[in-house]
Amino acid sequence: MGLLVDGFDAARWVPLRYLNLFRLIIAGLFLVAGLELNLGADAPRVFKGAAIAYIAAVLALGFPDAARRLGLDRLITLQVVIDIVLLGLIMWASGGYASGMPVLMMVILAGAGLVAQERMVLFYAALATVTVLAENVWRLLTNSKPADFLQVGILCTGFFGIAITARLLARRAKANESLAVQRGEALAKQQAVNERIIRDMQDGVVVLDSDGRVLQANPRAAELLGVSSLEGLRLADLDESLADVRGECGPEGRLLRAGPAGKLLRCRAIGAHCDERTDGTEILVYLTDYEEIQIQIQQLKLAALGRLTASMAHEIRNPLSAVTQAAELLTEEKRGEVQVRLIRIINDNARRIERMIRDVLALGRRDELLPEALRLAAFISGLIDERAMGGDTERDIYRIDIPPDETLAVDRAHLHQILDNLIANARRYCSGQAGSVRIFVATESGGRTALHVVDDGPGIPEADRMRIFEPFFTTHPKGTGLGLYIARELAEANGAALELLDNAPGAHFVLTGRSQP
Repeated sequence: MGLLVDGFDAARWVPLRYLNLFRLIIAGLFLVAGLELNLGADAPRVFKGAAIAYIAAVLALGFPDAARRLGLDRLITLQVVIDIVLLGLIMWASGGYASGMPVLMMVILAGAGLVAQERMVLFYAALATVTVLAENVWRLLTNSKPADFLQVGILCTGFFGIAITARLLARRAKANESLAVQRGEALAKQQAVNERIIRDMQDGVVVLDSDGRVLQANPRAAELLGVSSLEGLRLADLDESLADVRGECGPEGRLLRAGPAGKLLRCRAIGAHCDERTDGTEILVYLTDYEEIQIQIQQLKLAALGRLTASMAHEIRNPLSAVTQAAELLTEEKRGEVQVRLIRIINDNARRIERMIRDVLALGRRDELLPEALRLAAFISGLIDERAMGGDTERDIYRIDIPPDETLAVDRAHLHQILDNLIANARRYCSGQAGSVRIFVATESGGRTALHVVDDGPGIPEADRMRIFEPFFTTHPKGTGLGLYIARELAEANGAALELLDNAPGAHFVLTGRSQP
């Protein structure tokens, strides 16, 4: 439903009020100056009576009470019928077609087209047409100088054209109004949602004017700065460290301690001086509780350390038990061949424990990196040379397709550990035929390089694909389950990504990162 005025639809009632004002002015002119305008010359008494009746009808039907009693649609129809009948009577009393009354009928029809129901406008045009034609026919029959019927016919056609055009315009205006109302409601809902989001944000949001005075602020901003309300205050008056907060542009902002509690806050400003789209000179300032972020990071680190420690204890327990049992048996066993087997068990499990410790230590050094643009072709050839000590047959297993100038921005030691793990896994599960392990590079958009390692082995079962990068998950009896987990961690530390792609039946890993630091 549209806007209501005086209890009625504004799209119809407002134009009707202007139409009633037009009626009142015309009826007043008829009554006061009609004879001076050469109206009513053929029948002055009839003209004067019609003028009085017209102004009385306008006064009686032009107020909201009449619409409430009769209903808006009935009132409009009654008013238009009275308009046409009385204007037709005035036209008869004033010399017919030449009196100009048909033009006033057009104005009435145009106004009625804006406020009436759909098909009623055609009825009004037909009534005006019958009235004008009947008056002209009467003049023809009484030899009272009738107008040319062609002109009258064209005029009557205009009645229908004006009424239909006005109705179409009214329908279009109604549709536009309905659309505007819907968009206004949607905008109001969106604004309410935005206000609720800003009010409940964990970050403080402050809007400053050009003088640094607070125009708006959410409750979180006041809480972070230790005041009940910020509106109307200057940030510099609250704390001197906030005097230059408007200059803290960029995504990182600046860390500072502010407020009575001396909270460590990260302040970031967005405004026209930061070359961003803003209205006027208003500046938007975000305040983040950095102490809370540090606490959350510390909690996450402690939780991760707890999970890693628990997993390490579980994974070390099995080989350690094997070492203990083998050592106990070794003290009692006298047979040489059995002693050799027990010593081998002790050595194998000791190496397994040593690999776990080495991997965990490497994980602890993930953030100690020195990225450089490494030429992949030479780097991987060196890795393959280390693994192909057995001769050309072993080397032929690896097919390298990397242009000599392709680079990847990564720490050298980290890339060595990542690729050593990927290539070792590919070699372990491939068929062993020539070219069964493929290593190639694809250049991606944005200056990024994708290094692919593909084997022709049985691949990774669907059930294991989601867990392949989890710590201590392994399907190899001698594996630690940390290789791929650490490889991904080291990749992320270098701003790269290590992913498993679909490549049935073999495994397909891709390392994607920047080509230049």
